[in-house]
Amino acid sequence: MLVPLTMTGFPESPTPLTAAGDPISEEEALRRLRQDQDHSLQYYAAWWLGKMRSQHPDTIPLLLSALRQRQPREKGAGVEHNAVARNAAQALGKVGDGRAVPELLAALADEDEGLREAAARALGELGTTDAVRPLCERLASGLAGAGACRPNSPKLQEPCEALLEALGEIGEADSMVLDTIVPFLDHERPLIRSAAARALLQLTGEPTWAEPLLALLDHPQLQVRRAALMDLGAVGWRPALDPICRTQAENSLKLIALRGLLEHGIGEPSAETLLEAMDDLL
Repeated sequence: MLVPLTMTGFPESPTPLTAAGDPISEEEALRRLRQDQDHSLQYYAAWWLGKMRSQHPDTIPLLLSALRQRQPREKGAGVEHNAVARNAAQALGKVGDGRAVPELLAALADEDEGLREAAARALGELGTTDAVRPLCERLASGLAGAGACRPNSPKLQEPCEALLEALGEIGEADSMVLDTIVPFLDHERPLIRSAAARALLQLTGEPTWAEPLLALLDHPQLQVRRAALMDLGAVGWRPALDPICRTQAENSLKLIALRGLLEHGIGEPSAETLLEAMDDLL
């Protein structure tokens, strides 16, 4: 049966469900994910369940079912299904249940680059060691392969930023992983260089890998400075306290980065010093 599409590209709902972006409960999110006629409702529901780290017994089965909705993208087919699948993959990483791992690993090989990106981030959040080799394999072709632009597109052949960050999050610092990441420090795009430095700093704790991130805090583009802030915060690199505070960026982002130093970092400066710096930014 053909379903009429709205101006957003999502089907109109034939049932009196509430609007896609309205505040909802866990029960409503599960109900939206169960129905299969309005993908916009499924899309928001999958995001909501991940955001709220839902532990309901039906959450994982429904998210896995949503992940399986992905379809080949021939002549625009499957766009709505794949959007739902991406949000489901992201949510599975946030919910933190190992039952999702096999299907997330399979999604790493999907033709949809957005789904590969979402799966990589989810596997990184889950700390899935079984993902290390497939992540490295997708990056193994280096700057001329995975890191190259697609023909007539600004997109890269692979979602390198997500793949690199996932390797750092998983935390296996063997030679295969490090050798895979290092070439991306020379990528032409600063966000890829930032992701590579972040991963190497997470994996080794070596101060030399913090230097590219600290340099990017002075980049002329605000987007790059923001990314470097978030990457330093994610690693918890406490020696970056002063450079973070001096960065030309929003205080709200600096506070997020400093919270990362406080929660994830060890060593100097002390937690008391970090809290004082956060108070100064408020």
